[in-house]
Amino acid sequence: MRRRDFLKTAAGVSAITVIGRATAAAQAWPEKPVRFIVSFAAGGATDLVARPWADTLSRAFGQQFVVENRGGASGLIGNEAAFKAAPDGYTFLFAGNTATVGLPMLKKHTSFDPLKFLPVARTGDSVSGFVIHPSVGVKTFKEFIDYAKKNPGKLNFGSSGPGTQPHLRHEMLVFKAGLNIAHIPYRGGSDSLQDLLAGNIQLMNEASTLPHCKAGKLILLNINGSKRFEDFPDVPTLTECGISGADMASWFGLYAPPGTPKEIIQKLNTKINEVAKTEEWRQKMKLVACIPAVATVEETQKFWDDDVKATAEVIKAANLKIE
Repeated sequence: MRRRDFLKTAAGVSAITVIGRATAAAQAWPEKPVRFIVSFAAGGATDLVARPWADTLSRAFGQQFVVENRGGASGLIGNEAAFKAAPDGYTFLFAGNTATVGLPMLKKHTSFDPLKFLPVARTGDSVSGFVIHPSVGVKTFKEFIDYAKKNPGKLNFGSSGPGTQPHLRHEMLVFKAGLNIAHIPYRGGSDSLQDLLAGNIQLMNEASTLPHCKAGKLILLNINGSKRFEDFPDVPTLTECGISGADMASWFGLYAPPGTPKEIIQKLNTKINEVAKTEEWRQKMKLVACIPAVATVEETQKFWDDDVKATAEVIKAANLKIE
């Protein structure tokens, strides 16, 4: 055998061996606990969705899936930890599109590129709306707008941090409706929720507030989304309230560090979609104001790309900036 032919044959055998090892590793995965890094404090919207997924996948794979909360810097600390983790299939980022869409465009100077995460699956679409404390004395979206215009600077809106989806929703509402409402950033949605319930701030727009609306402690003024939410059938959408093009949809996804084997990603995507199709899961997600989503890895990537484009247009139109 000539040397050139020998080298080609050896290279082919080597490639087959590598592929075989990757396939075997994916078949055996997971062989130890898997981490889902959540870039916000426990009790926030992302955390409330991540934990049921971790519990369900633990049972499905017979291996422990754990949520690790790493809050701070509007999610950048946790995002960076996930991005720089070993790409071995044992660390993933569980995040809302704040981490992978809005924040990367608003905070350009980071030590990593969030858009280079590898999408694994969509894990649900969040339902939320502007929520106000009863002490303000308004009960409808129209009354809220009238109050805000008559009392500029009197209302405070709490978010889970600069550049997060709640912050973007606030900025878009202020831009579209011509309001003067202060933005108060917090370390996470659970922190701002505590201040809202205490009446220290007056407004929020996160899914974690909805159980308190059901309990009568807070008032839901609208739904940010294309249609009404079945748990609050009488609450209109933002578009129905006369504010169009300002929904700033929030959705959750699972992402892997660059270099993670595609076989492991596909295996996890398949199981997530299998779970998301069940009525039991729909009811479980309803408890945390989340609508299940089913998407292939490729469909998740396209959905992500489309959201990046749409959000960039919104940021440009409203001239949104953060330090």
